Amino acid sequence: MILKDKKVLILGLANDKSIAWGIAKMMKEQGARLAFSYLNEALQKRVEPLSEEIGGEFTFELDVTNDVHLDAMENTVKEKWGSVDVIVHSLAFADKSDLKDRFHKTSREGFKLAHDISAYSLISVCETLKPLMSENCSIMALSYHGSVKVLNGYNVMGVAKASLESTMRYLADDLGPEGIRVNCISAGPIRTLAASGVPGLKGFLKDVEEKSPLRRNVTQEDVGGVATFLASSLSNGVTGQVLYVDSGISILGA
Repeated sequence: MILKDKKVLILGLANDKSIAWGIAKMMKEQGARLAFSYLNEALQKRVEPLSEEIGGEFTFELDVTNDVHLDAMENTVKEKWGSVDVIVHSLAFADKSDLKDRFHKTSREGFKLAHDISAYSLISVCETLKPLMSENCSIMALSYHGSVKVLNGYNVMGVAKASLESTMRYLADDLGPEGIRVNCISAGPIRTLAASGVPGLKGFLKDVEEKSPLRRNVTQEDVGGVATFLASSLSNGVTGQVLYVDSGISILGA
């Protein structure tokens, strides 16, 4: 098992339809030890049963806009594990009003919030957990093709994902001398709780199924397999990259 006894922190699990859940299942199959964050009490009721089902070792509340929560995360991980080997960043948010309206009407607060949660949080998580990162720690964040192409209805979320990918590259350069790797996985559209708020989701799914080289939509397991690779020593030479898991739709022209 390529992740035997690796301590994996999964941030942003929402339910069993989440991409993060597919990642958790694949990593568990390869021997990983798991812990999960949840946003609030409402999501706690969904996440804790999933953690128990898969053999997670602990869960904790994490609102990445709250520095008290970040400090508490560090203390919890230090107390429970002492160190962390893999961090999965599955955190993103944009206000629905900023997705439904025209892009030029994006609010100042909506822009700031989308970037704070979806991009800056990768920095704050890395800063918080840096003292606990093991040698060859692997960090990965989930992105989407709307970071580099204009997708109808994705709006400020696309801009925030572009920021996330650039943030990933700078962190990869910053942390690389210490053996810490940072990458992004750009997954194709999947019906998740987060994706349900994107107006054009049905159209995105239809396009992938009908036009992508593989003529099918990707699954949680597809993404989980690549995440498991990035978490393992098989990818020790990979950092600062965006790996696409999208049935090849991103290679096509308009």
